[in-house]
Amino acid sequence: MLTAITGKALRKMPLSRDEAQELLTLPKNALPDILLSASRVRRHFKGDTAVLCSIVNAKSGKCSENCIFCAQSAHHKTAVEEWPLKSAPEIAAVARTDAPYASLFGIVTSGRALDKKELATVGSTLRHFAAEKIPQRPCASLGILSADELRSLKAAGLKRYHHNLEVSRNFFPQLCTTHTYDERVATVRAAQEAGLETCVGGIFGVGESVEDRIDLLFEIAELAPDSVPLNFLVPIAGTPVGHLPPFDMFEAVKLIALARFILPDKDIKVGGGRIEVFGDSQVLVFLAGANSIITGDLLTVKGRRSADDIKLLADLGLTPT
Repeated sequence: MLTAITGKALRKMPLSRDEAQELLTLPKNALPDILLSASRVRRHFKGDTAVLCSIVNAKSGKCSENCIFCAQSAHHKTAVEEWPLKSAPEIAAVARTDAPYASLFGIVTSGRALDKKELATVGSTLRHFAAEKIPQRPCASLGILSADELRSLKAAGLKRYHHNLEVSRNFFPQLCTTHTYDERVATVRAAQEAGLETCVGGIFGVGESVEDRIDLLFEIAELAPDSVPLNFLVPIAGTPVGHLPPFDMFEAVKLIALARFILPDKDIKVGGGRIEVFGDSQVLVFLAGANSIITGDLLTVKGRRSADDIKLLADLGLTPT
């Protein structure tokens, strides 16, 4: 089976649901074969390179949406810190610090969407990036925006928009009831219509089934994003899923590999939960098929030191791009 789906992926032929299901049910003694197959496809399309991204939590807390995993939701009682949208110089200062490590820099804000004043601040921030010649390519995750708003941000210098589907269409009503799955899809389409690159992924371990996980990856593939961030639940006290167990490392390996097989030529990025799931086995992230990671701190949890990630790449013979 692995030989067959590897051949399909190398020729960019679609996998069947049955093949995806079979991959996710493989036992642990199949691990070496999974890693060999996924690494072969990764190297075919991405060579010995890796994309590092860093992010800034530019606006924290008080989110009106009720996503069950999110520590920043106003619907949950968590210990998350809250602050308004940071200024352009504050955001740029974080980007300069991260510049030696990451080629992409994401401006991430809490909330359903930004208001006009906040969008103007982000626009000023993007122009500040250009004026100060900050080398990273600016990306943003600002919630549900229209094509006109996204075009305005592109004109200001935005290169890529990040907006996850999070979970499958089938499971989405159990994840969030304050907005719809279709609104998320529409935002991704609007970003593409505006001429932006897109980063579209999801989160695993929030109570979804194996079938939901497969659905999500196929639904992401339909949108043809440039980058696919895979996140694994970090249970946060005070959220509805704060009691759930940490995600299993072997299951995470199989999901990364499956993402590589379904989207063979895309950047497969591992973000939230990387430290908690893989611990001292960070090498498995890349051997499983990923070619990209978020380095440094994330939104509400600590990440891995960028210097340690750079050393990891060097140990694997990978060159940051």
